[in-house]
Amino acid sequence: MIRILIADDEALVRGGLRMILDAQPDFDVIGEAGDGRDALAMAAELEPDLVLMDIRMPGIDGLESTRRLLSEAGPKVLVLTTFDLDEYVYEAIRAGASGFLLKSAPPEQLVGGVRAVMAGDALLSPQITRRLLDRFIQRPPPSAHCPPELADLSEREIEVLRLIAEGNPNAEIAAALFLSEATVKTHVNHILTKLRLRDRVQAVGLAYRTGLMDTPP
Repeated sequence: MIRILIADDEALVRGGLRMILDAQPDFDVIGEAGDGRDALAMAAELEPDLVLMDIRMPGIDGLESTRRLLSEAGPKVLVLTTFDLDEYVYEAIRAGASGFLLKSAPPEQLVGGVRAVMAGDALLSPQITRRLLDRFIQRPPPSAHCPPELADLSEREIEVLRLIAEGNPNAEIAAALFLSEATVKTHVNHILTKLRLRDRVQAVGLAYRTGLMDTPP
């Protein structure tokens, strides 16, 4: 059972999210918070697996709440936003959020997003990933060589990291490299461990920030 805490300052939004999530047999909405302060208090008390965090709330906003929640080993955070290029979204991802969803997303995307995040996948579409990172990450000039920050990765792991950064799920990476999904999952785990990253979202950021996506494959 996936235990979920909803944090949003609009009661109607919280109610709609709860209705969608409670319809899933393996989801349990254990609480609702109207602002960041309540979200932090309820997360400490209820110990959810995942917090759906509105980015813009009065008092302590979603960004600061995410920073505080993830400063220690806390729940996963899935950011909710009205704007797909909200500058706070990138800051939330830097703080350790596992991804973000637009509030306009259809119910099936919300449900799939929660499952993806809990499975360790990044919740960023390829289009939004590129737009977000191109706007907010200072990218180094193109290079013909693998960035030194990624020197511990094998050639295969570099290939997998590129495909992760392009927004591909494990199934598509497996098909592209003629591997099983289990093998791809193993490569992903090795990448995160070697680079000391929390999840795939941070791997995407590192791939762009180091200039890997500007080097020839």
